Amino acid sequence: MLDFVYYPVSAILWVWHYVFAAAFGPASGLAWVLSVIFLVLTLRAALFVPFLKQARTQAIVKKLQPKVASLKQKYAGDRTRQATELQKLYKEHGINSFGALIPIIGQLLAFIGLFHVLRSFDRTAASGHLPFQATATPMTPEQNAATPNYVFSAADVQSFLHAKVFGAPLSAILAGSGDLLATVAAVAVPLMLIAAVATHFTARTSMARQETATALPLMRPLSLWVFPAFALIGGALVPVAILLYFVTNNAWTLAQQHVVYRRLDAEAAAEAARTAKERAQSAPKPGAKPVRRR
Repeated sequence: MLDFVYYPVSAILWVWHYVFAAAFGPASGLAWVLSVIFLVLTLRAALFVPFLKQARTQAIVKKLQPKVASLKQKYAGDRTRQATELQKLYKEHGINSFGALIPIIGQLLAFIGLFHVLRSFDRTAASGHLPFQATATPMTPEQNAATPNYVFSAADVQSFLHAKVFGAPLSAILAGSGDLLATVAAVAVPLMLIAAVATHFTARTSMARQETATALPLMRPLSLWVFPAFALIGGALVPVAILLYFVTNNAWTLAQQHVVYRRLDAEAAAEAARTAKERAQSAPKPGAKPVRRR
């Protein structure tokens, strides 16, 4: 159903693996780690412009809060008229509610695509069939080794299953690592902690820039504490490669927030200085008589 997501994600991952495999070898853990990292960077770079537009929209909405409050008070008894006037106000300032959802939807689809593709590596090797393709009888290990996964060949599948980082397989899951528990935990637990902390701080930075925290009180504890807890607890249920995705994605978000919000603050300061200068120029000079207009 989501092949339109799975195949592009798989293709981008394949391209980066092809590049890094040429330098470090197809089954190199470093090649696969860098492939996942650069996949995230590629997808987030593609979503940078929508994020910038979303940040600008948040800044405009925050600036319009006094007018929004005034309209809500003015049409408190007429919800239909209130909604119409608010929509008109937002339209006048170029605010598109759907546009603000594009980065969120894009990141969600990218995560679903990567999670599915990486889990399919393990699933195809274990079950002996392509994703979403049923077979009547189990395949032999020889057949399993010849099973591709989306744009990846059977050899690529095997190289991923053999790839390790600090001794922990990239396809390993902490909750089911068995004899490799200590090795996988040494890699997975730090990544889980970093992902949880980064999720908390990205949420804190984002919520400081918008007014939704006051409109939706539950969003603040959910964003600041529940979501990071999910990143920490849920990290035990996903492959190590997905934990690398979490860490890279949050690192990008933190850097992106710093750069974009700093730029927006500079633009706002420049606009305020320009407005103050225009007011000073239009104000009457000291000692001058005010001009009466008929």
